[in-house]
Amino acid sequence: MNVNFIELKMNEIIAELEKEVMQILSNEKLDKKQTNLRMKPLTSTKKILNNALESIKMVEKLGKEEIEKQ
Repeated sequence: MNVNFIELKMNEIIAELEKEVMQILSNEKLDKKQTNLRMKPLTSTKKILNNALESIKMVEKLGKEEIEKQ
């Protein structure tokens, strides 16, 4: 499994999410409630991606350790 490639692609997705966040924050037409409602899915998605990446790294690490034991 190419964890570096996965991490690169996830970082690209996160960068796009951050662009969307900046667009929402800079939109002066939105009130605070609308801004928060639009931000929650983006924030949650970023957390999910970061958690998934950490899980993938942990599985890769454990897999390598298991191979080294044998």
